Amino acid sequence: MVVTGAAMAGERSTGQAIDDTLITAKVKASFAADPQVSALAITVETDNGVVNLSGVVENEAERQRAIQLAQGMEGVKRVDANKLLVKP
Repeated sequence: MVVTGAAMAGERSTGQAIDDTLITAKVKASFAADPQVSALAITVETDNGVVNLSGVVENEAERQRAIQLAQGMEGVKRVDANKLLVKP
């Protein structure tokens, strides 16, 4: 049996990859537009609607604002900020 146009288990469909790219772009744009968040200090990656934030920010308020902005984006299922650290 040959199935075309369907993603295999563990693979992303083209549509999902486009959605993830769009989510990443929107999150990065929201960081750039927000004076409380340093867009250059935070790396954003999205996989199947899960946004992963990483990097080092100045304080906990900036970290929480970044998480809040990411969570507010349409299509975001969950935000993982375990690798988004605050400067010591």
